[in-house]
Amino acid sequence: MPTNSTTDEVLEKLRAELDRIDEEFLEVLCRRIECCSRIGHHKREHDVPMMQPHRIGLVHRRAEEFAIKHGLNSKFLRNLYDLIIEETCRLETLIIGKG
Repeated sequence: MPTNSTTDEVLEKLRAELDRIDEEFLEVLCRRIECCSRIGHHKREHDVPMMQPHRIGLVHRRAEEFAIKHGLNSKFLRNLYDLIIEETCRLETLIIGKG
């Protein structure tokens, strides 16, 4: 059995790795939101309706396929994407509403 100091060191390293992954995840999420902002500007400039239900369905299907492929909970990923989509729709509404 490892000593407490060894266990603590391993845990510290794993948590540091998790912190780096979280940072990467948040950076990618930020890039996704910025892309949605550019989409909102494009929609406003070209009179494209904000709501695109087929895109939401596509995003949900891809998330479900990813979950199945990687042994993840598909309901969790759907809920995560629902939150992300809700925020990006809010952002697009602000952008398109500025017309």
